[in-house]
Amino acid sequence: MEEKIGIETIKDRAVKGIVVLTGRTFLIQIIGSIALFLLFQYLNTTEYGVFIIVGSVINFLVYFSDIGLAAALIQKKEAPSNLDLKTTFTIQQFLVFLLVGITLLITPYIVQKYSLTNEGKILLYSLLFSLVLSSFKSIPSVLLERKLEFIKLVFPQIVEQIIYNVVLILLAMKGFGLTSFSIAVVVRSIVGLSIIYYLQPWKPGIAFSIETLKGLFKFGIPYQVNTFLATLKDDGLTIILGGIIGPAGIGVLSFAQKIARLPLTFFMDTVTKVTFPAFSRLQDEKDHLERSVTRSIFFICLLVLPSLMGIVILSPILVRVVPRYEQWIPALIPIIFISINFAFASATTQLTNLLNAIGKIKITFYLMIMWTVLTWVLIPILGLKFGVVGASIGYSLVGSSSIVAIIIAKKYVNFGIIDSIIKPLIGSLVMGLVLVFVRKFLDTSINSMLILSLVGILVYASAMISMIGISLIEDAKKSLTTIFKK
Repeated sequence: MEEKIGIETIKDRAVKGIVVLTGRTFLIQIIGSIALFLLFQYLNTTEYGVFIIVGSVINFLVYFSDIGLAAALIQKKEAPSNLDLKTTFTIQQFLVFLLVGITLLITPYIVQKYSLTNEGKILLYSLLFSLVLSSFKSIPSVLLERKLEFIKLVFPQIVEQIIYNVVLILLAMKGFGLTSFSIAVVVRSIVGLSIIYYLQPWKPGIAFSIETLKGLFKFGIPYQVNTFLATLKDDGLTIILGGIIGPAGIGVLSFAQKIARLPLTFFMDTVTKVTFPAFSRLQDEKDHLERSVTRSIFFICLLVLPSLMGIVILSPILVRVVPRYEQWIPALIPIIFISINFAFASATTQLTNLLNAIGKIKITFYLMIMWTVLTWVLIPILGLKFGVVGASIGYSLVGSSSIVAIIIAKKYVNFGIIDSIIKPLIGSLVMGLVLVFVRKFLDTSINSMLILSLVGILVYASAMISMIGISLIEDAKKSLTTIFKK
């Protein structure tokens, strides 16, 4: 029987989830980032591009393995029954194994289309095996999310990433190339599956209920259509771009995306994971919901926007001081345009999350149609005409259309735009202007990067305190108190 969670408990667990998960995963994200930087030294642009293309093929096909049932279980107001859980599990397993069979049939086409070597083919098989194991984690994850037990939910992910990065880098350093990914992916999947079943025991079973499916489909199908559009917009586009700018071009573009996305990985992903079930529980408490949305967006923008600005300014130094990074110099301009896209995402991802949580799934659907059409029109055309730089410009143009999502979301939840978005943006712009000026007087070295980072932190902190006042410091104290709260 699922425990009944009150308003105060939801708020407490949501806030604690955001702060604790962000704080405790920060070190792990640093380890992952270090691993990523090391990986870029030992893989060339083509090898990395092949990994991205094959991964996108799998991610695109993975869409069909869920049809939104897991999200529907999380969003459901009443506690899901054992029949609900087993029916969802049964449908997912059927879809996953059907997907694996289809992929095996089209493997010769994939190999020929992207000129995959035997290593690339093994990587494809490894990712399929990982998909099967991941499908078994779905129900335990749902149960943990409904209880807002985010520490237990994230722990397997943390262990997975540590093991994955260690295995990947050690093998890459020994010259295993793409095979490094294949082995690391399999090891990660086995470890993650074992841990999540230890933390949230659940006995898998086969069941089928038409009534259960009808109830879940009301939310699940529209939600999954949105997921499909997101998959089509991102992974589907990568597959197409692979044929336009080639594996090496995809490698450069993906390098720019990985570097620019670090702030979202550090600060946004955890918050979004926490707030979807929290917003779902608060959908009948409008005042609480408005304040929660405003503060969550502010928290993300406060950290993401200055980080993106710092990445744009420091990247030209980074690719010139790190050994074997010269091959990534073509990614410098794409980093600028992709950072613009992610700056918009730092606010609008949370707003689409909000619309889903309050049941406005059709609105999210229309927004996803808009972004998908713009993505498939602008990026391939610009990529075909101007290469990697053109594709990155396309991403920035698509991101700017997110203003529409802000306007629509505000009609349903009156969150504060100035407090949550504008003030962090102004602080980031001030920081950026100062850093551009200071950079003129520094040489190209690691020490210069450290100096610029320190100056940036001081300037941004001063700008934000001047706009927001002492309440910013008080919020930081509350966050620290939450972390160490018994």
